[in-house]
Amino acid sequence: MLRFAAALVALGLSLTPAAAQDKLTILLDWFANPDHAPLVVAKEGGFFAKHGLEVELIEPADPNAPPKLVAARQGDIAVTYQPNLYLQIEEGLPLKRIGALVDTPLNCLMVKEDGPIKSIKDLKGKKIGYSISGFEDALLGVMLENNGLSAKDVEMVNVNFSLTPAVLADQVDGVVGAFRNFELTQMRIAGGKGLAFYPEENGVPLYDELIYVVHSDAVGDPRMKKFMHAVQEATIFLINHPDDSWKLFLKAYPKLDDALNRAAWVDTLRRFAKSPATLDRARYDAFGKFMKDRGLIKSVPALDTYTAEIH
Repeated sequence: MLRFAAALVALGLSLTPAAAQDKLTILLDWFANPDHAPLVVAKEGGFFAKHGLEVELIEPADPNAPPKLVAARQGDIAVTYQPNLYLQIEEGLPLKRIGALVDTPLNCLMVKEDGPIKSIKDLKGKKIGYSISGFEDALLGVMLENNGLSAKDVEMVNVNFSLTPAVLADQVDGVVGAFRNFELTQMRIAGGKGLAFYPEENGVPLYDELIYVVHSDAVGDPRMKKFMHAVQEATIFLINHPDDSWKLFLKAYPKLDDALNRAAWVDTLRRFAKSPATLDRARYDAFGKFMKDRGLIKSVPALDTYTAEIH
């Protein structure tokens, strides 16, 4: 028996039973899609398991619920949006941002490429569709002002989440809130072609589209450090091996193997945060100021009250 044990040790093995993995529940912001590729690859590719984590990815019934559930300790990590975090903090939710999933904006203002709108200035007197008021109004307002117009120069129309159909049917002249990695492809698949105007090129400060938030008290939880390391490794693998990663993604979500998601997969690759735990403090402060200046929040929270760096 001693000789057997010595042989195992020589091979780098152990007689000790494998340690139980730490469970972690991640609440997505929406139904699973290529935006969540690093998380899916981390799970299906064994990166979470390598770091001792057993992870469950949950699609929400209500997209607004994940941060609230995490604040109520009914989930460990929520995927949410940087602009929303300032609103959640002002509501008093005990949340902290620990990393970024997509560290560039995805939001854009979309019109028909072959339509009369060739520049933002051409939107004067036109109809703009939107899904959710608040941030999208503020974002559009800055883009208009940056081009010599104001919110009074356009008519806002609530098209719910039918952004692409509203443009294709000429129900509106353009839509704000379209994701450049999805709606532009939807337009093409439907036989049209979209033209995008980007917020970050028209006066809106850079921001992270998707971030990870945890309960403020969970920042020191050792599982969070394991999570961030696993996600970074998975993201680098994803970028270096997109085809192999796509197979892993389809293993988990085979029904997403269609033209829209294949195109979104490629379009989103360059958007993922390669160093997800990194925090650009100046950028976050600048965006907080933007939120206050546009009347979305009453005051800019101190950075350390809603962010944490876990390396």
